[in-house]
Amino acid sequence: MTVEPGVLPVPYVVRRGEGMPLVTLHGNGVDHRLLLGLDDVLAGTGPWERIYPDLAGFGRTPALEGAGGLPELADWVVAMVRDLVGERPFALLASSLGGLLARHVVAAMPQQVRGIALLAPVVDPVPSGRTLPPFRVLERDEELLASLDDADRVEFEGMTTRQVREVWDLFRDGVMPGVRTANAEAMARLWENYALAAPEDSFAQPCEAPTLVVTGRQDHIVGYVDQLALLEHYPRATYLLLDAAGHNPQLERRCSSRTPCATGPTASTRGSNPQLKAARVVASAGRNVSRWRRRAGTAGTDVEANQW
Repeated sequence: MTVEPGVLPVPYVVRRGEGMPLVTLHGNGVDHRLLLGLDDVLAGTGPWERIYPDLAGFGRTPALEGAGGLPELADWVVAMVRDLVGERPFALLASSLGGLLARHVVAAMPQQVRGIALLAPVVDPVPSGRTLPPFRVLERDEELLASLDDADRVEFEGMTTRQVREVWDLFRDGVMPGVRTANAEAMARLWENYALAAPEDSFAQPCEAPTLVVTGRQDHIVGYVDQLALLEHYPRATYLLLDAAGHNPQLERRCSSRTPCATGPTASTRGSNPQLKAARVVASAGRNVSRWRRRAGTAGTDVEANQW
């Protein structure tokens, strides 16, 4: 299966830098800008060709024709990644539904995957099958919320546990653009068949690539318990549970790549920046991590076009 113009939608892609491909996969209802906000961190962790596509039906990528359910989207993502990276080794950075799709890519292309970072990944696509904590707000800035228009406020209040200015600024720039441009008809068709077998069921053997799974203690969308079941399939996985973080831990626990931020007593590592740790895990890619940390990324020309 190959993504060809006129046959399957060709994605809108933003490329930055040069080096090993690092393909990012955003979640449902947003677009590539959700993960593009991590580019400054990724740029400092190694020589990456950082690839930010809009998934079919989101952002500037046309929707799938026909059924357009989750199985069709997963097959399209595999075809897209194959076209993007060819025979080269690559790494994956994915969020939410993108985390489920990334695991589908791993199942289809196991020999090429060198590193994986999953941010609040979907494990069971069916919401009723998930183990979820109750929605909880830990911080709330009433003045900020009163200043937002109704649509923005509904999205922000419904998704975040830290409803404060610094999180809103990241949410406004990373989440809201995709929310506003999402194809409602395509999303409706996606929800009509929002089911996909666990990709790991087709693994010939566990995935040995360095893997990071980041979850939020207050994530009421996908939770933090179901993701533990992934660890047996990824023997080199690190599981990071962040307090004071909901479904977008990279936004709610965002901090400078130069300033470590405490992850709380429930985290599996101490004093780590979740964005930087994700970058370092995928950066290892079968090499010595410290070597990747010290190599400056090669500045490249941004490419923003409906082509590979």
